[in-house]
Amino acid sequence: MSAFPTRSFSSHMRQPSMSANAASTGQSPALVARVNEKKAELENLRELRDLSAAVASQMEALEQKLATLSDGTEAIAMVMGNWHNVLRAINMASAKLAKPSSTNDTPSAQDAVPLPQTLVRIPTEHAPALQAHADGATEEA
Repeated sequence: MSAFPTRSFSSHMRQPSMSANAASTGQSPALVARVNEKKAELENLRELRDLSAAVASQMEALEQKLATLSDGTEAIAMVMGNWHNVLRAINMASAKLAKPSSTNDTPSAQDAVPLPQTLVRIPTEHAPALQAHADGATEEA
């Protein structure tokens, strides 16, 4: 006698498939229905996972947009806060206007509206040199 089984290879291959068919047809309909319910539940859970991932990515994008909006709001608030200083500087420059002389009676001179003094901006790359110059002038005085 041989130590190996006497069945042929083809009978081994067919038997599991036959037993699976027998198991699925031999099981109770309640068990088959429960397995189908669990498969549907698994599919729903997978769909829920995918939708949750999509919502999470949308929330992250929204977070980035809100951070940008917040930064922009802070910048606008800073600009609005500086308008008082800008208007005050314009008012100071306008107050230092030379009064038109009353001896000049030409109509074009009377119709001309005096403009405020030109406001000059100093580039920031020269600021350290100008500060040093201003400090040196202060020390000399």
